[in-house]
Amino acid sequence: MDLLNNFTLIGLPYAALVLFVVGTIYRYRATRFTYSSLSSQFLEGRQLFWGSMPFHWGLLVLFLGHLAAFLIPETVLAFNSHPVRLLIIEISAFMFALIVLVGIVTLFYRRVTNPRVQAVTTRIDLIVEILLILEVIIGISVALGFRWGSAWFPAVITPYLHSLMALQPDISAVATLPGVLKLHIVLAFLIILLFPFTRLVHFLVVPLHYIARPYQRVIWSWNRKQVRDPDTAWTITRPYQEVPNFLQKLVPSETVELLQQKLISRCCKHRK
Repeated sequence: MDLLNNFTLIGLPYAALVLFVVGTIYRYRATRFTYSSLSSQFLEGRQLFWGSMPFHWGLLVLFLGHLAAFLIPETVLAFNSHPVRLLIIEISAFMFALIVLVGIVTLFYRRVTNPRVQAVTTRIDLIVEILLILEVIIGISVALGFRWGSAWFPAVITPYLHSLMALQPDISAVATLPGVLKLHIVLAFLIILLFPFTRLVHFLVVPLHYIARPYQRVIWSWNRKQVRDPDTAWTITRPYQEVPNFLQKLVPSETVELLQQKLISRCCKHRK
């Protein structure tokens, strides 16, 4: 048991943190274009909205709550000294966990059922989403079975994490926790370990400058629903008749046909 605890609570965390730092830096320098969420919004938007919004906002709140317990444990304990405040935090955290679960399950269902999204889905996408679903479900079970986590987290988990950061790991308190709590910790470090190889890296390059930039208008050249419909046949170029009238006046049909012929001839040459 001591060997298992040393591996899962000491070896795995350090391996995850090292790989997180080295992997994210290397990926950013080597393949910067992939350093994003590789959004599939143009392939399908409705399910993405109802999955992405609750997942991201709920996860942000839960992350900030865990971060506060890690950075300012004394303040969190002092705040929780009043039963009403403790109850508010516990209920709020539980509700946001449910919101995250609804969001990630929606995203997972979209990824495995939508044909167009399946085409751009990799194995690591499925693995990380399954791990996130398990992590959230286990976190919810911890909240139900081992209540007042915002009170015992700063007293038990935070000293353990601080010892890891100080390169003096102390697992004496964490090793005695129930198996479901240790599994929750292990899954968190496993997700951190896989972080550099997934779409989650977009978390490190959040476009905060978008908040202050001017509004951007997106004008569709084709019918939005028809373009996203999996049953719509794909062609090298869309039919000229689908282009709005005001664009047809700007670009003569003869010019469009000439460009289409050149594009088709180039594609045929590349295939040969």
